[in-house]
Amino acid sequence: MSLKQKKRLRSAFVITAATAVAVTSIISAQVSNNVKAASASPQTKNVILFIGDGMGNAARDAIRLSTVGVTGKLAMDDMPYAGLVHTSSTSPVTDSAASATAYASGVKTYNGAIGMDANKKSVKTIMEYAKDAGKSTGVVTTSQVTDATGAAFGSHVENRSAQSDIALQYLTKSKLDVILGGGEDFWFPAGTPGAFKDEPAEDPSEKSKGTQGNLVDKAKQLGYTYVTSKDDMQKAKGSKLLGLFANEEMFQQKQEGEGDIYNPVVSLPDMTQKAINTLSKNKKGFFLMVEEEGTDEMAHENNAKLTIKAGQQLDKAVKVAKDFAKKNPDTLVLVLADHETGGLSIESVDDKDESGDGISKEDGPFAIANSKDQFMIDWTTSGHTAVDIPITAMGRNSELFTGIYENTGVFSKLMQALGFKAKK
Repeated sequence: MSLKQKKRLRSAFVITAATAVAVTSIISAQVSNNVKAASASPQTKNVILFIGDGMGNAARDAIRLSTVGVTGKLAMDDMPYAGLVHTSSTSPVTDSAASATAYASGVKTYNGAIGMDANKKSVKTIMEYAKDAGKSTGVVTTSQVTDATGAAFGSHVENRSAQSDIALQYLTKSKLDVILGGGEDFWFPAGTPGAFKDEPAEDPSEKSKGTQGNLVDKAKQLGYTYVTSKDDMQKAKGSKLLGLFANEEMFQQKQEGEGDIYNPVVSLPDMTQKAINTLSKNKKGFFLMVEEEGTDEMAHENNAKLTIKAGQQLDKAVKVAKDFAKKNPDTLVLVLADHETGGLSIESVDDKDESGDGISKEDGPFAIANSKDQFMIDWTTSGHTAVDIPITAMGRNSELFTGIYENTGVFSKLMQALGFKAKK
């Protein structure tokens, strides 16, 4: 080979190598861009947010052990992402109102505040942002529909006790599309009972006490279909639905064996299914908050049996939402609590009760599913505690909810998932 030929060959090799490097760089850039595009998830269309009121980690464990055993998974636990949430309000120990306001509006506030910051200034809720975006919104609960947790997503009052004011705001301000649960007493004026008679035998203190006139009539005038039974709920058509299924809560919260009842006339899973069916007609999507109140109220009574039963109904409702999300992958499903109630702990079965007598005595034994083993539940308080609560997530943008963060972080992550920007 001549010297000239060698020079041409070296030149060709250099050009070829340079071209290869350039091509490799282009491919690498394309792969990088594709990875970035894949990791930048599109916006969430639908959100189904479950709040097991008072349901701390130990309560979830007790529900799990009773339902699916040591190695089983509840629907609420069988999700790809999990995190921990700090629960404090402007006080170390929150109530449901301040906690739900943190989730719904992203602010720390005083206990008892609904949709208000610590200075008693109204703060916009995630459902109001969703409504502005053309989405449908709904609240489902086994408590009064106007109780603190639901109220914080659709109203603004300085004190959670103003439940008739909250109901009126649902209809005329936030304009919720679906409202299902208890609390009929706050929708009818005193002396005007609705479908559920005043002063029932199971709790004579329950009676109509509304302060804003007949709000059921107002709801009908505004286009809501009003239902008071499971059959009527399931038959209901249209995009606006109001269902009131009890005077107050849809159960009776008392110590075990002293008039305690958890047997809602319409179950939480059935209400959840109807809400999803109704809200999902909106092509722009929806935001639904589903609350199980029994996990809190029964824990306040240190009634472990019905705390677990309520939690099992919540888990069935979660399965309903997961089934929907699997068919609609642009849906985000979250399960969390507002705080922990009762200082619940799980213990071995023995003859010694470390907590002593009275309201804090041990409950049990409870059978562990799929085994011959049992466990006991002990309590440290009949009130709330300040421990962190777990959050589990699946669906579109669910990876945002990992880590350890403040309760206000739930709002900011929801806003990010939905592609909303907070107005200052």
